[in-house]
Amino acid sequence: MGIQKSKIDRCPVSLSLGKSHSVDTSQRHHESDSKKPEISLHDVAECSSTTEMPTGEREAAEGVEELPEEDAEEEVFLKFVILHAEGDTNEALRVQELLQNDFGIRPGIIFAEMPCGRQHLQNLDDAVNGSAWTILLLTENFLRDTWCKFQFYSSLMNSVNRQHKYNSVIPMRPLNNPLPRERTPFALRTINALEEESRGFPTQVERIFQESVYKTQQTIWKETRNTVQRQLIA
Repeated sequence: MGIQKSKIDRCPVSLSLGKSHSVDTSQRHHESDSKKPEISLHDVAECSSTTEMPTGEREAAEGVEELPEEDAEEEVFLKFVILHAEGDTNEALRVQELLQNDFGIRPGIIFAEMPCGRQHLQNLDDAVNGSAWTILLLTENFLRDTWCKFQFYSSLMNSVNRQHKYNSVIPMRPLNNPLPRERTPFALRTINALEEESRGFPTQVERIFQESVYKTQQTIWKETRNTVQRQLIA
């Protein structure tokens, strides 16, 4: 979940073989068979080293070059992640914006925005352990998606096995296409769900997403990462 700043090639090489120095026509006719234009690797390297960039671009490129690698990528411990069915991406984005913009609970992410090209299980582990709260978006699509069932069982087991994750799984029924209570899996019915259509929704949000809980989990997350890194180095 970090952002990697890319390095800029400070000296692009552009050579046009078709535009060499002009030669007298008769002389070119006489020497065409005996002399061919030659460009050595030394010439290319010399051209590359002397090609100039505008001052502003050169300074910007140098700034990127000098950036230490450890500062080029930074991981952030998120406030929440929203696990959702594949067909509920737009609804998940709406809820994300609601929590971030209306209630100031930021930063958050939805599962569809997790890095591509990685194993789903790795992404799920990073999402759950890299955020303070795991929101399960309970819609009609939720029970139709086998992957969603796996997600909520895994999240619940994680909250049971890790003391600091206790009460970190938050079922939520959004305004659009909510899953009825009677059809909600029993394991989730034992947890008080966020009800967006309820008048007490703002109070629920304020009670659940407490800054002190976030700070505690963030500290444990950082300590765990540092321990793992030390073990890898050793």
